[in-house]
Amino acid sequence: MELEQKIGPKTLRFDTDNNFLEISFTDIHCKNMTLIGKTAIVTGAGSGFGAGIAQRFVEEGARVLVADINGDAANATAARINAIPWVVDVSDNTSVLRMAGKIPNPDIIVNNAGITHLPQPMEEVSEEDFDRVFNVNIKSVFLMSRHFVPAMKLRGSGVILNIASTAGISPRPNLNWYNASKGWMITATKAMAVELASFGIRVNALNPVAGETPLLKTFMGEDTPEIRAKFLSTIPLGRFSTPEDIGSAAAFLCSDEASMITGVAIEVDGGRCI
Repeated sequence: MELEQKIGPKTLRFDTDNNFLEISFTDIHCKNMTLIGKTAIVTGAGSGFGAGIAQRFVEEGARVLVADINGDAANATAARINAIPWVVDVSDNTSVLRMAGKIPNPDIIVNNAGITHLPQPMEEVSEEDFDRVFNVNIKSVFLMSRHFVPAMKLRGSGVILNIASTAGISPRPNLNWYNASKGWMITATKAMAVELASFGIRVNALNPVAGETPLLKTFMGEDTPEIRAKFLSTIPLGRFSTPEDIGSAAAFLCSDEASMITGVAIEVDGGRCI
């Protein structure tokens, strides 16, 4: 018995005793995609975890709106992954309403946009910094829900994913108000899940550990080998999270494969919260 393998740009062909089997790579890829036909909005998608989520969603067949307050970052990411860029300030009602006019009825919303304050004693955080953390990390979830949930209710389906943090369940000192905002997001996720379940809408959260994103230096105060080593010493798997890690978890929770999962906040943390 002889086996001859011929590989072309689209097809793998096996010839065994004159029996032929042709497999199209394109067909296999499409069959395994988990978000085909879905439309998703990912906030804060110009960089970091948001960009990783948006890229994975596109790879899974979704049509994705890369929403970010940084227009250059949104444009660059959207061009790289073949998505749609959109400039939005998720803490501003008018700005979110304008985005809802662009894609009024998405299947998936990922509330990823987030910000922190510099590490410092809680009483030394300025009111301006507190307000920014509150508006971007908390108010944005309210505004996104206000403008997109009604359409999801009418359709009878939808998925909302909130990107929280391990800081919401295992806080680090001197990031008090950021920790609190992520704890709020975890509680909001559970409250939203309970209220929206009867409308066919699932709501979950991810709790990433510190990762290689633009916020890492802000979390650490300064980026030095010593401080990195101190952070990594608290993560049993010994590395920071990556946009690819978060993208993979997000794609699962937002797919039909997770159709029985709602109200959970999953740690993607290398064991940080054990």
